[in-house]
Amino acid sequence: MLTEDTDIPLAALPVDAFKTHLRLGTGFAASSVQDEVLESFLRAAIAAVEARTGKALIAREFTWRIAAWRSDCGQVFPVAPVSAIAAMARVQADGSETVIDATAYRLVPELHAPRIEPAGTMLPAVPTGGAMRIRFTAGFGAAWDDVPADLRQAVLMLATHFYEFRGETALGDGCMPFGVSSLLARYRPMRIGVGQ
Repeated sequence: MLTEDTDIPLAALPVDAFKTHLRLGTGFAASSVQDEVLESFLRAAIAAVEARTGKALIAREFTWRIAAWRSDCGQVFPVAPVSAIAAMARVQADGSETVIDATAYRLVPELHAPRIEPAGTMLPAVPTGGAMRIRFTAGFGAAWDDVPADLRQAVLMLATHFYEFRGETALGDGCMPFGVSSLLARYRPMRIGVGQ
């Protein structure tokens, strides 16, 4: 189970860039009147891009609760890129927790499949009926400019699509403009074999 502990801050959203992309008029007294609406479309577009790619665009905190390792030699994170592991704790069946010493594991950063690996031979054992709880930071960076240019463009294009077709209810499930899909293609996770 993956939980997003912190939201993307408003300051990190490219509202002004989105206005420019939409070619909205400027110079009016109430030029920020649509900001809340634009923010909602940007958040929706970011969420859709993150879901399609398995990437966190803007850095934020997550908690990952896992009931069993796929391998004692390492486990791929459910989202990428991961920049830091804040803590790992063993959660017993009764809910009590024990913090695992940070010297027992390490982060192997990677754009598509960052991993947590043991510092020794095996990851700490998951208790019977319990879980491991890992808090970590994922995302390209804290600022919008830290996100790769093609992903930024995909978000703006998709947010524009949402904005322009906001009254449309007949679009099929999973509908995404071709231009957006092509920009996301190289970031899509590949599944080969039984996975990790």
